[in-house]
Amino acid sequence: MQLSRIIYLYKRMYAQQLKAIMEYNKDFYILLCSAALTQVLGFIFLNVIYNQIPDINGWKFWEVSFMYAMIFLTEGIGSLFFEGTWRLSGLVNRGELDRYLLRPVPIVLQVFCTGIGVNGLGNLLIGGVIIWQSLIHSHIHWSIAKIAITLLLLVSAVIIRVSINLVGNSAAFWIRNAGNAFPLMVHSMADLAKYPVTLFNQGVRILISTVLPYAFISFYPATYIFEKSGWSGWWMLAPVVAFGSAAAAYCIFRFGLTRYESTGN
Repeated sequence: MQLSRIIYLYKRMYAQQLKAIMEYNKDFYILLCSAALTQVLGFIFLNVIYNQIPDINGWKFWEVSFMYAMIFLTEGIGSLFFEGTWRLSGLVNRGELDRYLLRPVPIVLQVFCTGIGVNGLGNLLIGGVIIWQSLIHSHIHWSIAKIAITLLLLVSAVIIRVSINLVGNSAAFWIRNAGNAFPLMVHSMADLAKYPVTLFNQGVRILISTVLPYAFISFYPATYIFEKSGWSGWWMLAPVVAFGSAAAAYCIFRFGLTRYESTGN
């Protein structure tokens, strides 16, 4: 299927989900405000820590704030535009994937558009503001090349985040129960990437740089943007990790589909 066709279908399906959500606009505003409040409180907590310790392992407040916000920004984009990954367990357990499999539309695309996480808008807005403030207060010397690379790293971070979400929720094909906690466990590991990986032992560094590459969402882009010595070149792997994560997520999802048994008596 052509890319233009996929984009067109995604826009149409997303628009229908958005119309359904806006029917209950009070819920929309409550979720938006609650997500924003969560981020603001976390940022205040980080500020309190740095008021006592102005430098942690060579990382200053606004540099760590950037990493902190990148986790929430990518989470916001994932929730707002690809929330369907979190509905996968319900689709599998209720046998609702049947109707998606019968449609002449890529199954992954349909899963992505199953829902819209309104809370993602709050994460996206507050995360974006914190990143903007972090870049302003850090006195970075910008160039056209640096802006282009930064945008590439941001796109790579979003792809990695969505891919990890899809992998985690694809566990529903193997763990067939309504209380599957595996996706939440995978999601919670992102908290480790809110801070410099140098704070953790070697095992944790390897985990969030390879198996669950959350570090390529926040830490490694930050080493490039803030020009941290000792980590030069690692950020170059971000697009490669993004491609590998997307390919692995798609393959795991497709393999999981072979174990899908629909509903029975």
